Amino acid sequence: MFTRFAAGALAAASLTTLAVAAEAGTSRPVRWVSGGAVWTTKASSFAKFFSEGEITDRALQAGINNSGWTADEIQEGMTKTYDVDLVGVSRFLYSADGVAFLDDQTRSYFPYWQKKKTAVVALRSAIILDAADGEISSAGIMANLPVDFRLNDNGTSDGAQNVCKDGLDEPQSTSLLSWYVFLPACVQANQILPAEPAPVAAPVRGLW
Repeated sequence: MFTRFAAGALAAASLTTLAVAAEAGTSRPVRWVSGGAVWTTKASSFAKFFSEGEITDRALQAGINNSGWTADEIQEGMTKTYDVDLVGVSRFLYSADGVAFLDDQTRSYFPYWQKKKTAVVALRSAIILDAADGEISSAGIMANLPVDFRLNDNGTSDGAQNVCKDGLDEPQSTSLLSWYVFLPACVQANQILPAEPAPVAAPVRGLW
């Protein structure tokens, strides 16, 4: 039986398999890499934006400007919470379909040092850790990233993300912050919930 304890153990196992140079519990969730330049948006800048709507970081402002959404829409979208089942989320993310999903969702956004090598493990860990309380959000997933993540736009990757939402035009269909907005809804929709127990048949009553 796949229990909540097992789901937590799998999340811990994901963290321990990350052989990365950056520190765990990163304070630098987005490092915007373009050519040879790197701009870093710290977790504190995102936290201030999420709580107060204030933008104090130039790279974050550029990310919002290039997202296809307004700052208010990004703030609302990234702080919106979705009810999930920890076991259901873990089942999906450890399945073959879940691994393929995570690989697809880290097209250009992945750990700063190990890049795609640890992308699936790192993003899965963040999502499962955020789901531990029965809710997930973009802001929560970002806060649980175990290492620095980079948005790579330097020839190796094109800086575009596969936003999990049909019908969008660029840049909404490819920008990092748009991707974050829709990620938790996709996880919620794909979680593999435990099967409902079969109803217990009522005992047959005799005629005497």
